[in-house]
Amino acid sequence: MAEPIISLLEKASAAREPLFDAGHKTAFRLFNGFSEGCPDLVVDLYAETAVLHNYAERPEQGLPLVHAAQAFLQERFPWLQAGIVKTRNSPSVEEKRGKLLFGEALTRKVQEHGVWYALDLCMNQDASLYLDTRSLRQWALQHLRGKTVLNTFAYTGSLGVAACAGGAGRVVQLDLSRPFLNLAKSSYTLNGFPINKADFIVGDFWVQVNRFKRAGERFDCVLVDPPFFSATPKGALDLNTDSARLINKVRPLINDGGWLVSINNALYVSGREYLETLEALCADGYLKITELVPVPEDFTGYAQTRTAAPITDPAPFNHSTKIAVLQVRRKREDG
Repeated sequence: MAEPIISLLEKASAAREPLFDAGHKTAFRLFNGFSEGCPDLVVDLYAETAVLHNYAERPEQGLPLVHAAQAFLQERFPWLQAGIVKTRNSPSVEEKRGKLLFGEALTRKVQEHGVWYALDLCMNQDASLYLDTRSLRQWALQHLRGKTVLNTFAYTGSLGVAACAGGAGRVVQLDLSRPFLNLAKSSYTLNGFPINKADFIVGDFWVQVNRFKRAGERFDCVLVDPPFFSATPKGALDLNTDSARLINKVRPLINDGGWLVSINNALYVSGREYLETLEALCADGYLKITELVPVPEDFTGYAQTRTAAPITDPAPFNHSTKIAVLQVRRKREDG
């Protein structure tokens, strides 16, 4: 490591100074070690809780970084109430999900663009709210008023929550995990949104999409944010190779003039490769790329803090989380 971790954290914190809110209610990435000089460590802030990610291949080698970062955070941000460490390469599921470093009560909610999102920071190896899709949640707030929305691979439903906050007419949340969707319901409660149990579907993506097709259901917007790899008895998905198949699977569910929002977070799929996949799908004139949604700078690192290039070039996207908004035109015989 070219610079000591404290120096890197100081630079990262200074670059993100405008993101700190007086009430400490928001969430953002404080330090992205992959691009900012220390790939074994990532630090996120969720309101008054710090989440440290130990990415060291041998977890014990990352512990000195974790402890140094903890000391820095507690001294620099005395308002922090708690901190946890998630050890990505630990054999222990509990350590992957997060163990307490200091404090007691973990943050249970954050506010973003005026919307509340419920959290369970140790429910999964992720922290229950993806920070790289913040700009997409803002897009949903701004574009989905009065629209019908299907949020597939919903996880804890944050994209659907943003759609509700933006005035969507109906939002269907689809995920294989009931606990994840229960957290989505908690977000609805925080915001005072009505909960229609029928719109929270615990089920297999492949099965449910086929069911929607048979029922003739359509939506004005379908959000597709799948995990990098998933497999169920009804279908498997690998984002290295399957983006086109996934998009074609949901296209029939979208109304004429509606949107298909597709996310590919495969690290080894370059931005140019993904764009070429999308352009090939658009060649027949029934899909059109209308927007590429960037990942926020706190997640990518800033010009003055980045010290390393990404493994694969994400251009024309700005991160390996590649977000595209496509507009759908239906064939006349499709109605």
